[in-house]
Parts: sequence; C-alpha cells; structure tokens
Amino acid sequence: MTVKYVKQQLVQLVVGISVSLGSVAVNAAITPPTMENAAYILMDYNTGEILAQKNATTPLPPASLTKMMTSYIIEQRLASGDLTEDEQVLMSENAWCRGSSSQSCMYVPVNKTASVIDMLRGIIIQSGNDASMAMAEHIAGSEASFAILMNEQAKKLGMDNTNFVNATGMPDEGHQASALDLAKLGRAIIKNSGDYYKIYSEKEFTYNGITQGNRNALLSTDSTVDGLKTGHTDAAGYCLVASSNRDGMRLISVIMGTKSQQERADQSRELLNWGYGHFTTVTKAPAGQFVSKLPVWFGAAKEIELATGDSLKVLTTKTQKNKITTVVDIPESLEAPIKKGQEVGKMLAVIDGKAVASVPIIATSDIEQAGFFSRMWQHVVRWGQNVF
Repeated sequence: MTVKYVKQQLVQLVVGISVSLGSVAVNAAITPPTMENAAYILMDYNTGEILAQKNATTPLPPASLTKMMTSYIIEQRLASGDLTEDEQVLMSENAWCRGSSSQSCMYVPVNKTASVIDMLRGIIIQSGNDASMAMAEHIAGSEASFAILMNEQAKKLGMDNTNFVNATGMPDEGHQASALDLAKLGRAIIKNSGDYYKIYSEKEFTYNGITQGNRNALLSTDSTVDGLKTGHTDAAGYCLVASSNRDGMRLISVIMGTKSQQERADQSRELLNWGYGHFTTVTKAPAGQFVSKLPVWFGAAKEIELATGDSLKVLTTKTQKNKITTVVDIPESLEAPIKKGQEVGKMLAVIDGKAVASVPIIATSDIEQAGFFSRMWQHVVRWGQNVF
C-alpha cells in the first residue's frame, strides 16, 4: 500500500475531498448495457454509487416490488420488538385471497390466523397479496393507514420518486416508484434487516399444505444471488430487484417493464455480469490498521497510536485498480484529553488526484490531561518552540 502523509491544508488543495465515482466511470468510457425495458439501474451496495442506469428516476408502476416496503416495515418492527415472530395475525375477509388467477396468494383461510414470521415468508417468497394486506391491517388498522407508514419510511430512505397507495402493488392510481428508489430500498433491507434478509434467498415456502416457489429465477441459476423480489402486472410488465455478492463486492440490480419472466431474469443476469466485469472493490486498509504515532500535548502520556476506524474500500474500474494511492490527513500533534475512538483525521483513497473514498482515523486509547504544573511547563516549552 502506498501511503502519503500530508498536512490538512495540502490535502484540501490536492484532492479537494470530492468523493465521486461517477467521474471514474465516465473517464473510463465504459458503455452501459442496452436493454429493452422501461427502466433499469445497477447500484454498488457498499457505496451506493450508480454504475449504470436508464430512466432510473422515472416513476413507474412497481407491481409486487411494492412488497419490499411492506416486508421492510415488518422486519424493522420485529427488530425493535414492536412485533414478535410468533404473534398471530388475523386473515380478515377483506384481506382474504379467493384464489383469483390475477393475483398471488399465501392462502391463509379467512378468519384464521398465521404467525408474523409465516406471513413475512408468505410476502417475500410467495408474494402473497393476502399476507401483505393482513399485515397492513394488523400493524396500522387498515391498508390505507399502512400506506401512510410506507410513504413515511420511503421519505426517510430518500425515495424521492415514489408514492405508495397500497401494500401489495396491485394497480392503483398514483401508486408508483422509480428504479433508483427501489435500489435504495433493497440496500436498506440488506443493511438493516439482519437475519431476516436470509428469507429473500429461500427458494420455496409451504403453508396450509401448499408449496410455492420463489419467483426469482436467479436464485436457482446463480449461487451469488441472494434476493430480493419479483413483480408483475399488465401495467408494470415483468420486474425484478436482485442482489448478488461476489468476492466481497455486492451489487443491486433493478429491472422494470420487461415483456416476460425470462427477459427480466436474463436482463438482471446481464446487468450484474456487466457490473462485475467492469468494476471491482479494492480494500486498501482494514479496520484497525496502525497508521501513526502522534505527540500529545498536556497529556498524561506523551504520544498516542492512531488506527483506521473502518475498512477503506474503494469501488473502481478494473482498469484503474492499480492506480489507487492513500493519503493520511492528520495533524502534527494532539492535545489532551483524548478519548479512545475519537476521530482525529482521515485516510483517503486517491485516483488521479481525486479522493474517491475515505475512512476516519481514530485514537486507540484514552489520554487524560496531565497535572497542572506539568501542563504549565509544556505551555512554556511549546511557546519556546514557536518563538525559536
């Protein structure tokens, strides 16, 4: 690893602290895929950077991709303790699925109950409209009230081109989401849902004696794919949000508005392969790596060790992966008191003079202030150094 130590002012001038992978991709002149669909996007999970897109901010009918928000709210309530896995949920007559061929169902009998964890699997794996509506009623009293919660959560996630009207994704006026917003939602599920994310990779679920398979065909054809959700209505076409994790790099793809199940799977596979073919994630420094020792003024100890507070991972094109250098932006000294874990600088990854990633540099121990007379003497010494 090439490490350069520079003063803070020089870092500002050299790299501008401007983190932007978009310029890296443009400069590399990588042509994004051409696909016959309404919209698509490819996002790097770790950084949130967009690697390729088409109509990514256009609001479109999301069909059952809507259920990602329904399941996300359930998962967050399970994590907070507001719901429990074995809590029983009533299948009301309003939510009950009558077996219509126009919608997917979990097939919980009317006026019977199922546990929250079974309902969650029914939503994610079987894409059950009945399970989605029953959970919406259980959490918010009605599907309309639940849609308010969905939109509140969407706002928190920065889903600026999304509006939810129902919990299922059935066609409804004003019910829409963009490919970018759905990628943001997928990223939030992976990041915040803990072990519940594993459900998105389960290939089938049996309830009430009925076994149904996960409609995400990539789960059976690509071992690196572990989620997330399919969708289809006449208005939306065939849609798929997929996530793949290869060699420590996770990508999220969103395909909207294809003509068939096969096309949404093929295009998702093509988009993921394109991303992994052109981009890579390079770890320039692990979390906790020793960086430097700095002198400490007015402290019970005269110096302190610094380390990286997190792993410095760099998303870059494969053609640029060997051009990455690192710059350590730290002061010449520190003053006590200092707390363990306190951020005192940054380590930056630099490509062609521009910072593309950074992590904090932290103190590895506590240092208390020295006694009064010791501090006074150090003030004299420091004054003398500045004068002479």
